[in-house]
Amino acid sequence: MTPNSVWKNINKAVPDLIISFLSPLVSHGCHPPSLKRADGIVLEPGKPSYDSPSCFRVIVLVQTFSKILERIMNSGLSCVARVVGLLNPHQYGSQAGLSVAEACNTLSHEVRTLQMDKRKVSMLFLDIKGGFDNVNPSSLCGIPSAKGVNPYLVAWTMSFLMGRSCHLVFQGAPKVLAPVSVGTL
Repeated sequence: MTPNSVWKNINKAVPDLIISFLSPLVSHGCHPPSLKRADGIVLEPGKPSYDSPSCFRVIVLVQTFSKILERIMNSGLSCVARVVGLLNPHQYGSQAGLSVAEACNTLSHEVRTLQMDKRKVSMLFLDIKGGFDNVNPSSLCGIPSAKGVNPYLVAWTMSFLMGRSCHLVFQGAPKVLAPVSVGTL
């Protein structure tokens, strides 16, 4: 097995190599099943009681090869999503050239502009952390499909989301892969 650091260096040196390995699968909308497995390391954050599953935190370790492929596909999907109107033009974070710092600068500029016009300003901030973990893959993939996104990208996204499994790693845990029914690991 090739160490993760080697794959990272290979991807930096020859960025098209990994996608060329996987292009036959990707062009048919298939995320390789071998890349859908992960190890979940269970952490106990020192809660006063461990009566609830929410008392434990899981850090999921996905194969580097899978992370690289996901990043490659995400960059293609992001471009398409902007073109077909799947992203709000004011969407920030996780977008190339649209960092959180740029969002803060834009917000500050808009507030100052409105205040100079003697207008009242109010803001609503929402934290949607963990929201993606509850998305139904069929619903998620139906939207880009209806917008005319290339069928192989929609199929790849569905394949990426479906059939995932995780092996929880903690003392005394059985070495069994469990299906992941929501989220992406």
